[in-house]
Amino acid sequence: MSLETEARENLAKRPYVSRETMDRLDLYQQLTLKWTAKINLVSKAAQGELWARHFLDSAQIWPLRPRNCKNWVDLGSGAGLPGLVIAAIAADRSPDLQMTVVESDARKCAFLRTAAREMGITVQVENCRAEDLAPDIADVVSARALAPVSILCRYSHKILRNDGVCLFLKGKSCGTELEQAAGNWSFLADKTPSQTDPEGVILRMKDLIRDRSDP
Repeated sequence: MSLETEARENLAKRPYVSRETMDRLDLYQQLTLKWTAKINLVSKAAQGELWARHFLDSAQIWPLRPRNCKNWVDLGSGAGLPGLVIAAIAADRSPDLQMTVVESDARKCAFLRTAAREMGITVQVENCRAEDLAPDIADVVSARALAPVSILCRYSHKILRNDGVCLFLKGKSCGTELEQAAGNWSFLADKTPSQTDPEGVILRMKDLIRDRSDP
C-alpha cells in the first residue's frame, strides 16, 4: 500500500469524516493538481503526497476546536490548508460554521473560490493581508506554515473574540517561538503532538494579552 493510499484510508476512518467529506476531498485533490499546473499551489514534491502531507495534517486540528465555535478564520490559506479541509468536514459535522480563508495572492483566491464552489461548501474568501481584517470576528483562528508564533499572536489578537482559540500547526521550532512570543505576550498555551510529523505539534492558544512594550 502506498503512503498516499494509507493516509487517505487513515483519514476516512476518523469518526468526524463522513463519506461525503471524502468525496469533497477527492475532488479537492483533483482541483489542486489541476491548478498547480498553472499557479504555484503546492510544491512539486508534495503533489504526490497531498493526503499524507497536507489533508491528513490539516484535518487533525478539527477535534481541538471549541465545540460551540461559529466563525473560523484561516490565515494565509494558500491552497486552502487547513481552511478548505476543515470546511469540508464542517459541511456535515457543523453546518452552521462559517469558514473564512484569508489569502493575499489574488490567483490563489480565485482557486479557493472555485474549489469551494465545486466542492459544494460555503467559504468566505478574503483577498487581503491578515492585519487588514476587521476586529472581533473569529471564534477560532488557524494557520499552517505562515509565521512565527509572535507574529501569529499579533494577527490573531485583533480578530479573536474574548473566548476565542488559536490552532496553529507548528514544527520543531515551536518551543523557541513560544519563548520569544512570551517576551511581548501573555497567553495560555498547550501542545498536542502532530499525527503526521514526529517533530510537529498543534499549538492551541487562548487569552492573548499584549504587553505594552510590544510595538
